[in-house]
Amino acid sequence: QVQLVESGGGLVQPGESLRLSCAASGFRFSTYTMSWYRQAPGKEREFVAIISSTGGSTNYADSVKGRFTISRDNAKNTVYLQMNSLKPEDMAKYYCKANFISLVYWGQGTQVTVSS
Repeated sequence: QVQLVESGGGLVQPGESLRLSCAASGFRFSTYTMSWYRQAPGKEREFVAIISSTGGSTNYADSVKGRFTISRDNAKNTVYLQMNSLKPEDMAKYYCKANFISLVYWGQGTQVTVSS
């Protein structure tokens, strides 16, 4: 059974940091490209960051470049999103996504709230 379980969300003040985790099981994690998306209320889900199967290549949305870092540990079947200098506009539900050719899996998401 494929599972992607996000964790690490919460309530922070502007300028603070959070580290999201996404634990994967039920598939060969090390062969999948992993990415993070987010969706704010009333908005479409948007791309945040992506990392290749080996971790050697990453890419980011312009809105988070320089503040967020995606990484993965294939030995732990986990992908991370380090989020620094959080802004109110980063507030959303964050989802991880696994992709291998035509296979796509999504997690249930973790809420990030940025508010003073």
